[in-house]
Amino acid sequence: KDLARFQAVVDLFRQYADRYDFDYLMTGALAYQESQLDHSKRSEAGAVGIMQILPTTAADPNVGIKDITNLESNIHAGHKYLRFLQDRYFDDPAIDTLDRYLFTFAAYNAGPAKISALRRQAEQRGLDPNVWFQNVAVVAAEKVGRETVQYVSNIYKYYISYKFAREQMEE
Repeated sequence: KDLARFQAVVDLFRQYADRYDFDYLMTGALAYQESQLDHSKRSEAGAVGIMQILPTTAADPNVGIKDITNLESNIHAGHKYLRFLQDRYFDDPAIDTLDRYLFTFAAYNAGPAKISALRRQAEQRGLDPNVWFQNVAVVAAEKVGRETVQYVSNIYKYYISYKFAREQMEE
């Protein structure tokens, strides 16, 4: 069922991941973590749809996407916001592509200022501020709790599952 839900929206994820230079399997995994790919989901905080994006975030000039109750607009807004986060906070050649994704996803969950502060704290402790797993994630677990660490870990796990499923279908 989960894979069928992904197949139903994969073309939109490919389109907007390509447009904003992301791996569609990664952003699809984020959407699965956020909503289990259920566009009808609404959070208590007011987040909307498959990408669980706040209307205020979508309306922000850095995103500027209207009507996020529309599936395609929601996916578009989520990708555009991810691109904004990555470009503004994690555009550093010292961070490899995978860790840029992971930091961006952590910021999508906990906010970019918090993740930037955690990176500084990791560096002060002698951990690599440019690596999420077993570095910044350690500080995140201690300072802000397990939610964001589990969030990013889940996305990575779903990504691996999607990647495996794609490889199996290609064979």
